[in-house]
Amino acid sequence: MNIYKFRVIIDTEDDVFRDIEIETNDTFESFHEAILSAFDFEEGEMASFYMSDDQWERGEEITLMDMGGGVAEEAQPSAIKSMKTVSLESMINSPAEKIIYVYDFLRMWCFYIELVAVKKAAPSTIYPKVSLVYGDAPAQDSKEMDLFGGLDLGFEDDSKPEKTGDPELDAYLDDLDGGDDDNFTSLDDLDKDLY
Repeated sequence: MNIYKFRVIIDTEDDVFRDIEIETNDTFESFHEAILSAFDFEEGEMASFYMSDDQWERGEEITLMDMGGGVAEEAQPSAIKSMKTVSLESMINSPAEKIIYVYDFLRMWCFYIELVAVKKAAPSTIYPKVSLVYGDAPAQDSKEMDLFGGLDLGFEDDSKPEKTGDPELDAYLDDLDGGDDDNFTSLDDLDKDLY
């Protein structure tokens, strides 16, 4: 049986990576679990693998959750693939394959993965396994959540957000600001003022 040896580099200021060996016929789900274990991250967040090129551009996505709506992938070849059903060897086509792994879509932990070697499995070895540890992994919750994905929503640091018209969202914004403020301008009123 053959194994893949991957170098998995977490995107942090310090150099931190793990070499993970895994059987070629194993699934992306097993690889996902091995990466989390290698970096001492807990499961429970959304994640995706993206097949990549030499410039680290995101290509075909392999998701943690099955997004196919119950339709077999064979029946819809263009459907998004699921980690549970896709084997590593079905997607690895070259010796210098690159993959991007994103974990926790609010914190956006990004891992850059390169195939280092393909070799024979060692007898009596349990895979997947971490064969090299370099650097201290960051704490999973050490990265700030970016709820708005870096979008510029036009709010100044010292200004208050406008009312949205959605009672639940407005209540949430009021709670963030420390209470209701009658001086908020609703989006509807703002639109009327502009015209």
